Amino acid sequence: MCGRVGLQVGFSPYACLLVVISGQTLQRAYTRGVADWATISALATAGGTLVLAGATFASVRSGNRSSRIAERALLAQLRPLLVSSRREDPPQKIGFGDDKWLVAPGGQGAADATDGVVYLGISVRNVGTGIAVLHGWHLHPLDERSDDPRTELDGFHRLTRDIYIAASDVGFWQGALRDPRAADYATARRLIEARQSLSIDVLYGDQYGGQRSISRFALRPREDGGWTATVARHWNVDGEDPR
Repeated sequence: MCGRVGLQVGFSPYACLLVVISGQTLQRAYTRGVADWATISALATAGGTLVLAGATFASVRSGNRSSRIAERALLAQLRPLLVSSRREDPPQKIGFGDDKWLVAPGGQGAADATDGVVYLGISVRNVGTGIAVLHGWHLHPLDERSDDPRTELDGFHRLTRDIYIAASDVGFWQGALRDPRAADYATARRLIEARQSLSIDVLYGDQYGGQRSISRFALRPREDGGWTATVARHWNVDGEDPR
C-alpha cells in the first residue's frame, strides 16, 4: 500500500512510514500473544502430568502398603510359637531309634544319661496359629543370672526326624547325644547326673520353611525325680526381634 501505489493515490512518505511501523507492531503483538498461549498450554499440560504422576505415586504407595498388610496378615496365620505344655495336658511318650522311650508329663521334660547316649525330651504346646516344624536344638547349662544371646544357626544339632506340632495342640521335642567324646555329651551327662538345671534352645519354623524362631526352654530338677519345663525367651530368626 505504501509503495508506488500509495504514493500515486496521495499518501505522503511519512504516512506510509507510520503505516509500516504500525503493521510491524501489530504483527509482533500478535506473535507475542500466540507464543504466550502456547506457553500457557504447555504449562497446563505439564501441570496435569505432574498431578497425574502424584496421584499414580500415591496409588502405588497405597497399593504397596496394602500388599504388605495383607502379607503380614497371611504370615500371622502361619506363625507357630512353642511354649511348655500345661500340667493338665496328656503325657507325651517319646520314642528313639534304638527303641529307647521317655515319658514327659504335661509341663515337664524327661532326661536320661547312659554310658553311650544322653536322651532328652520336652512336652511342648504350640500356641501359634500355624503348624510348627522342628529343625534343631542346642543344649547348655542354665545360668539364671545371665542373659545369653540366642544360639547361632550353625551351633544347632539338626533333628534326624521331622516333628510337626499342630496349631493349638500339644506335642514334644526330643534330642539325643550319641558321641561320648563330644563336649555336649559330657556337659549334658554331668548336668543330668548332678541334677542341675539345663537350658535347651529349640529351632523351628512354619510348614513352608519360613518364619524361623528360637525358643529357649529350661529343665529344672523336681523332687520326684522329674524335670519341670518352662520357656524363658523367644527370638525371631527371619523377622523383627519381638523386644
